[in-house]
Amino acid sequence: MNSVRPVSPALVRTGFRLADVAVTILAAGAAYEIYLTDSIVQADGLYAIGIVLAALLTANIFPLFGLYDERHWRNWFRQISRPLLAWTVVAALLIVAAFVAKVSTYFSRGWVIVWFVAGYAGLLLVRVALRALLTRWSELGRLSRSVAIVGAGPVGKRLIEHLGRSGDREIVLVGVYDDQPPAETDVAGVNYCGTVATLLADARRQRIDQIVVAMPWSSESEIIAIFKALWALPVDIRLAPDMIGYQLTHCAFGTLGDVPVLNVFDRPLSDEKMVLKRIEDFGLASLMLVALSPVMLLIAAAVKLTSPGPALFRQPRFGFNNQLIEVYKFRTMRVHETPSDGIVQAQQGDPRVTALGAFLRRTSLDELPQLFNVLNGSMSLVGPRPHANGTRAANVPFEDAVAEYAARHRVKPGLTGWAQVNGWRGETDTIEKIQRRVEHDLFYIENWSLRFDLKILFLTLGEVLRRRNAW
Repeated sequence: MNSVRPVSPALVRTGFRLADVAVTILAAGAAYEIYLTDSIVQADGLYAIGIVLAALLTANIFPLFGLYDERHWRNWFRQISRPLLAWTVVAALLIVAAFVAKVSTYFSRGWVIVWFVAGYAGLLLVRVALRALLTRWSELGRLSRSVAIVGAGPVGKRLIEHLGRSGDREIVLVGVYDDQPPAETDVAGVNYCGTVATLLADARRQRIDQIVVAMPWSSESEIIAIFKALWALPVDIRLAPDMIGYQLTHCAFGTLGDVPVLNVFDRPLSDEKMVLKRIEDFGLASLMLVALSPVMLLIAAAVKLTSPGPALFRQPRFGFNNQLIEVYKFRTMRVHETPSDGIVQAQQGDPRVTALGAFLRRTSLDELPQLFNVLNGSMSLVGPRPHANGTRAANVPFEDAVAEYAARHRVKPGLTGWAQVNGWRGETDTIEKIQRRVEHDLFYIENWSLRFDLKILFLTLGEVLRRRNAW
């Protein structure tokens, strides 16, 4: 029997949370003693109320930033950046509350600054101490979880293999149990220990923290019978995902009414984010059009004078929600050689491209008319680039080359994008190029923020000067 007493993650979270609240109070008290004097203090009661409010906000707001998620306890970047963001929100709410209550003049600005800095320093010290404590407990085996698997079939085997690949050294598999013994003495390297009745006896003799039932969900009656047999045990009992669940490990559970459902995909942009992005697009595109209109008029005139045909080229491409949009560009090819279906991409030294067109492509000036697409709402300044219909990579349609390709259309296409500023632009003559482009596009969609957009717009300027893969 394992004599090491385990540490409950819930207990660690509670202690972690209480420590943060204590830091909030102690930092305020220390700042009060260090910075303020009797001659300055006019309303001790207000300071006390402010400290109490700060403690309450800390206890309730910090969890919203994932500060106590055990998956991130040892992630230094999160443990440095997230507390600063959460602490800033708490301070901002207190300042707003004091302003609305018309008592802000009673508080010393110096005391607020000292409190904020000391509070953040204290929060960091708490995390340094927690990391040291977790390291020590890990060495002693106090963080390990003894897990028993019920199910020696394909689902149980898949679960064991997946846990092995996860690299979580604190999960200890004590054995596999099943009323139908497997052909071998082990399942994916874990010993077969007997039936469910054997598990009941073993759980009373040795430490088992969690039991996971890994059976096909279609075996409903069998699973319910196992649950009824295990209910008497004082351990956590879980149901492993069915086979498709291992392809959806990024998903979390939610509820529809009172029915649990698996959240496979969330809408990439909430209503609030869509409004914010539209304001960004309309405002910046309007300013850019005003500033660049003389340049665009000169380019249009130059295109007309250097080759017969229209100055603008309109091409149908797939946009938001996989709907066709008409994308504007300055014409860079000779009219009789300009493909209407967009299947043949421009290549280096392409004979179809005019001399002026080659310059416009290298400098990306041919894309400027897409600012009108941004204004009419069919495109955004930043997003996955729209591809011409039927474009191929190594003679394979994009949608066949990358299974996740269609997910790019969950947001509006952009004039520039995360893939482009990372060098994945231009001709897609290999499968890898479109794969890398889609990977970057999906990363952008999943991590959108206004700050991310502004970063991409800034990096685009450098990319235009570098002229990578632009022809």
